[in-house]
Formats: sequence, C-alpha cells, structure tokens
Amino acid sequence: MSNKTIKKTTFEPQMKVHFIAIGGSAMHNLAIALQNNGHEVTGSDDEVFEPSKSRLSQKGLLPEKEGWFPEKITTELDAIILGMHAKPANPELLKAQEIGVKIYSYPEFLYEQSKDKIRVVIGGSHGKTTITAMVMHVLKDNGHPFDYLVGSKLKGFDVMVNISDEAMLMIFEGDEYLSSPIDRRPKFHWYKPNIALLSGIAWDHINVFPTKNVYNEQFSIFIDLMQKGGTIVYNEEDAGLKVLVERARDDVVKIPYGVPEFKIVDGITELITGNGTVQLKIFGKHNLMNLNGARLVCKSLGIDETQFYSSITTFEGASNRLELLKVSGENRVYKDFAHAPSKVKATIEAVKEQFPLHQFVACLELHTFSSLNQRFIDQYFGSFDMVDRGCVYYNPHALAMKRLPDLDQEDVRKAFGNENLAIFADSIKMKEWLMEDQQNKTVYLLMSSGNFDGIDLNELAEQLI
Repeated sequence: MSNKTIKKTTFEPQMKVHFIAIGGSAMHNLAIALQNNGHEVTGSDDEVFEPSKSRLSQKGLLPEKEGWFPEKITTELDAIILGMHAKPANPELLKAQEIGVKIYSYPEFLYEQSKDKIRVVIGGSHGKTTITAMVMHVLKDNGHPFDYLVGSKLKGFDVMVNISDEAMLMIFEGDEYLSSPIDRRPKFHWYKPNIALLSGIAWDHINVFPTKNVYNEQFSIFIDLMQKGGTIVYNEEDAGLKVLVERARDDVVKIPYGVPEFKIVDGITELITGNGTVQLKIFGKHNLMNLNGARLVCKSLGIDETQFYSSITTFEGASNRLELLKVSGENRVYKDFAHAPSKVKATIEAVKEQFPLHQFVACLELHTFSSLNQRFIDQYFGSFDMVDRGCVYYNPHALAMKRLPDLDQEDVRKAFGNENLAIFADSIKMKEWLMEDQQNKTVYLLMSSGNFDGIDLNELAEQLI
C-alpha cells in the first residue's frame, strides 16, 4: 500500500481526491467542500439523483458519463473517498487497491482532518440531525467558528460539511450506519469525541444489525471510544441508554437531560426558564428534549443559558423535520423525515399535542429496508392511535430493489394495530384518499425518508388546503 498521508486541508490546491459514488448525500457535499477549499476533485457514480445532480453540475463536478472507469484511478491521486453506494467489487475500487492509492471512507477522512480539533459528536437513533442543527445555529449566532458534518441542508449553511484549517472545533452528526462497503464499522465509531450527546436508542438498520442487542452494542462501543476525560450528554428518559451511560468509564463526565418545562399558548410553544418564558418556532416534546440536549452541549462549549435561549428563538428546524409546507387559515400541511417507529410515534404525538382540536390526517411511507421488513414492521404497533385518519403507503418497486418479499396489506394493518388504517401500494390511490373528506381546521402530516413515488409534496399541500 502507498505511504502517502493526507495533507492538511487549506485553501491552496494541494490534494487530488477522487470520489467513488460521488452522488451520495454526504459524499457530494464533501466533494463540494473540498473543491471550495481549493483541492482538485473528481468522481464517478452509476446514477446521480437530485438534488446531488444539480449541485454537482453547478460546481463542474458531475461526471460526464454515468458508470465506473478504472482509468480514472492513477498513482497521481492523493486519496480515494469511498461511498456506501459502491460495491466491494467496484472496478475503480479494485484498481485503487491494486495500485496502492490510499482509500478512505468519508468518516475516516473527516476524522483525519479533525483529529487535532475538539470533536463534538451528536448520536442516537433519532433527533441527531435536529440537535446538530441547533448546536450549529447557536454557535454561528454567537460568532464561534467551527467545522461540521450534518445530515440535512440547513438554512444559513451552503453545504452539509465544512472543513477548514482555522476552526479548532468540529461538530459531527454521528450516524451509526456502516462507514463503507469495505469498512463495516459504524461511521460514528471513527470520530472519538471530546463531547458527545446520545438522544436515545431504538433498534434500526436490521440489515446490518440483525438483533436489538447487536444494535445497542454499537452505542456501547461509541461511548468506549470517547476521549479520556470527555463529556457525554444523554437522554435520561431512555432507560436502556441510561444503563449504557452509567456503565461508562469513570473518567467520562455524564450529564443527563429530559423534557424542559413548557406550555402551549395559541399554537405557539413557550419554554419556561428561570428568566421568564421563551417563544419557539418549533414544537413537540421530542424537539424540546432535543433542545435541552443541545443547550447542555453548548454549555460545555462555553455558551451560557442567556446566549443559548436568545439564539434558539430564531431556530426554525432542519429541512424535512416537521417542516411546514403550507398554511391556509386553520389548515396546515407538514412533512417529516420520520421513518423509524420511535420517530413516527414522537412526531404524531407532537402534532396531536400542538393541534388537539384539529382533524388530524397522517400518512407514512414505508421506505427503508427495516420498515419494509416483515420481521420489523410490528415495531410500529400503536403508532397511529392518535390520528383521526391514517394511511400507510409502500412502493412495490422499493421492495424489489431491496430484494424483499411482497407485503400483504392486511398484515401491514395488523402490524400497526389499527383496523381503520388505510394501506396503499399505489401512490395515486393514496393521493386520492388524502383528498377525501377535506374539512376546515385540519392538519396533515406526511412522513417519509423516500419521496412517495415522486409526488410533488408542495403541489399536494396546495391541493389539500
């Protein structure tokens, strides 16, 4: 293997970096960030979708042809960054292994670029994007320089990842999924934080973590990998997580958090603090818990409560996280990235609590490998109990792509434990169902990590209200 090492990232053109599977969400953002810093970036992919396609094209980074081209891999490259979309037998990967070019997963690459910085890692099965966004929002509002990796496009930030020489702090959203096709450890195991937050643990990704115990073990390892004398902020209302944290090394400082005191006044959530009430643009107990965790992380970074509360009043949420698509009179349409059972339940509860007198219509797309798996789907039991009208949609094409057997619609209904739940495998019929029984004073909630078979949700929102 090559003895090359990664040079420090500066704004001078130093590195030649090639991305295998450049079209991924995190991958294309890292490619843009490196080009912005003056590095020479190339990439390949066999399919690139929006918004990656447009963003890469604007930067001149979109591959001329789709596919894999081993001739792009030469000893002139300083590094290969390998995305999860690639396969272990990828022709470009095999060529890089043959000639000895250094290959990184993107979390490994980011660790190399941040190993001399203070690293803050936000992990957990749910809420990590929102908490990371809150911390970033407050730090930026108070003029603190930092680098970052976050899993969603955020207002006020051009890209989802930033690396610089100047900032001595890096904020990571700590994803527990695998690092790369040839590096089967979870991404967040790479980051070795000085400060960590864990929002909770709810079994997911059953294709790589086949049991709840295997999944939970990844979080124990993450805690063990913290820097000596580090700080972990954790959700004490998650009993399983609390046990894991209490078992952690004695040199790790452990700071619990829960839901802060609040009230809802005319559809607006207000925090009750020692210095009076603070009006928020977000709502839901899960988001208030996220906020409390973010507050303690910021406190560990030197942001006092007055600064935090002043800044958080302008936080509008991360993209696709309980995002308001349309409001007309007393009618509202929200979309949410919710897909894991715990997140679906928390989001439905949040909307019901915020709008208790509205007709509540909720629709969930099953899209991930776990959610479409017959072994896992009963984890959603009871999640739709608070809605007035509910439906679940799944795309048969998604099942075929994931090589999963067809779902029986009645089995899905039984798994959710709601005999009134409408089940659809046809997006047109789902849309027609949503248009039925339209009433004034209705709140609609559309939940998916997919795209409802390409339905324009903004257009749908217009039609609904």
